[in-house]
Amino acid sequence: MARAKPAQPAAPARILIVDDHPAVREALLLRIGQVPDLQVCGQAEDVEDALPLVRKEKPDAAIVDIALKTGDGIDLIKRIKKRNKDIRILVWSMYGERLYAERALRAGADGYITKEHATDRIVEAIREVLAGRIYLSPAMSAQMLHRVVGRRDKSDDQGWIASLSDRELEVFRLIGRGMKTADIAARLHLSMRTIWTYRDRIREKLQLANGTELVRHATQWVLENE
Repeated sequence: MARAKPAQPAAPARILIVDDHPAVREALLLRIGQVPDLQVCGQAEDVEDALPLVRKEKPDAAIVDIALKTGDGIDLIKRIKKRNKDIRILVWSMYGERLYAERALRAGADGYITKEHATDRIVEAIREVLAGRIYLSPAMSAQMLHRVVGRRDKSDDQGWIASLSDRELEVFRLIGRGMKTADIAARLHLSMRTIWTYRDRIREKLQLANGTELVRHATQWVLENE
């Protein structure tokens, strides 16, 4: 009787890393390289570098930062999912979950992990999203469940920030980091006129009298959240 051939080991899942800091990408590369079931297939620092790699390398999952060299992570998530909805996306960010996790999930992400927890949880988080599950911290999962069942804790209300669209929040963040309108336009690949329109919308939503108040408000927010 012929003996059955031994089963071939499954190929490692292919992971794309998108982060604008080379040292961070290298740390992720080393960590993922320590496990046999995952393999980094490419690295990018911004949206324009990432999209061609998505087409060329066909990753199983992408690890995406919110803040990129040009463009922003929320926009990249939407564009990746539009091209291939089967690619799993894990957001890996310095920003706390309360600020961006729900926005990232609405954009199409499958999980969210903060960089402060990355060293001990990143592999677990990648495996979770690859398995088709949503990865969030227990605290964030409970918070979102409370919202679904209508028991949202008012003390956890994000208030004004929830009124801003994803793009408005990104413009607001860049204003708070001291970037001029022309620089924001170049970074986001938008016209200056479009950025001024976003600035006006933000001022109206936040009920700020003028551009000076907008800059002051944005700067304070960045100091408290970055």
